Amino acid sequence: MLKILVAEDDEANRKFLTKLLTKFGDVTVVGDGFQAVKHYMQALDDKEPYQLVCLDVMMPKIDGYKALDAIREMEGKYALIAGERAKVIMISALDEGGFDEELAGNQYDCYMSKPIDILEFEMNLKRMGMI
Repeated sequence: MLKILVAEDDEANRKFLTKLLTKFGDVTVVGDGFQAVKHYMQALDDKEPYQLVCLDVMMPKIDGYKALDAIREMEGKYALIAGERAKVIMISALDEGGFDEELAGNQYDCYMSKPIDILEFEMNLKRMGMI
């Protein structure tokens, strides 16, 4: 079973992702990037890291790009090697102007646009070796 963190500010999308991901593991859901970073840090401190993180790009307090940067920085401080780092799926609605690959750098594993296609989502999880 995977340990999964979902950061999404829209309640309908949180419910959808929770329902989709619960069959693959234990899902923690937060409503903003600040809470995502906080939960991720706590999981590292507890030596129970998340294996999968789903980050909405546009969130209050800290957006998905900054949360991704903070997560990867924490992994560096804990000296996690590539295989130990969480897989990160960046998620964005098409009407938000798309996804800025340059801003995300090479720190994410997958990008998906909303509305989420269930088959595509599961195919990406398989491709990343998560299921």
